[in-house]
Amino acid sequence: MTASTDYTLAELCIVAASKAFESDGEVLATGIGVIPRLAASLAMKTTNPDLMMTDSEAWLLSEPNPLGKRADDFVPAAETWMGFSRIFDNVWSGRRHAMLGPTQIDKFGQTNTSALGGTYDAPKVMMLGARGFPGNSISHPNSFFVPSHNTRVFMDGECDFVSSVGYNPARLPKGHSLDDIDIRLVVTDLCVMDFGGPDHQVRLVSLHPGVTAEQVQENTGYPVVIPEEVAVTAAPTQEQLDIIAAMDPHNQRAYQIKDNPPGDRS
Repeated sequence: MTASTDYTLAELCIVAASKAFESDGEVLATGIGVIPRLAASLAMKTTNPDLMMTDSEAWLLSEPNPLGKRADDFVPAAETWMGFSRIFDNVWSGRRHAMLGPTQIDKFGQTNTSALGGTYDAPKVMMLGARGFPGNSISHPNSFFVPSHNTRVFMDGECDFVSSVGYNPARLPKGHSLDDIDIRLVVTDLCVMDFGGPDHQVRLVSLHPGVTAEQVQENTGYPVVIPEEVAVTAAPTQEQLDIIAAMDPHNQRAYQIKDNPPGDRS
């Protein structure tokens, strides 16, 4: 398929993030946030039709729902009931892949969705909280989306509050090993990374058009493994852009990255 030459950075990130799900087979995809949700929807409609998604309430869908307000006569493609008990069956059996946007990601792949600064009892900033993330991080694959790649997110040292398990032997729960951790992809406004370097060090997978490896390292608070040859993140095809537009008819994607510049910044 021919790549489009007219696309935004948000659309590039959606397509890049969709690759996290393409080889999963029949698992429950949970995209938390606009970009991750659209990425899972795109994967379900293209590279992985076996992917499962819910309506974010209690129904499993055979077609992903578009984002935002829908027409009065819209009928969701509900396939079967998917209550909490069935969700947890998927989580604990490893048949789920979540993508979310942590506030901090440290060199171990540990994340923070809970609190910033201060002390445990009196943090400077309170956020969503760890919620189910500690258990999710040792039960099934997880990927991350970061709309602004900088050293506040990818900070030096350990997260202010560790909300999820990463590749840190010192914090592994009893009875678990590093093999139980599966961080697939980290998609940002600069690049795609994973934790496939030596000893699970963060590694550069692809650079978005117009971005350099030096920019990625400058905006990451710890060393990034940079291969001799780094791919350029693939541009969306027109088919992919059409699907994204249909899944996001109100263009919520345009507001997820600051100024949402062109996807090719070269």
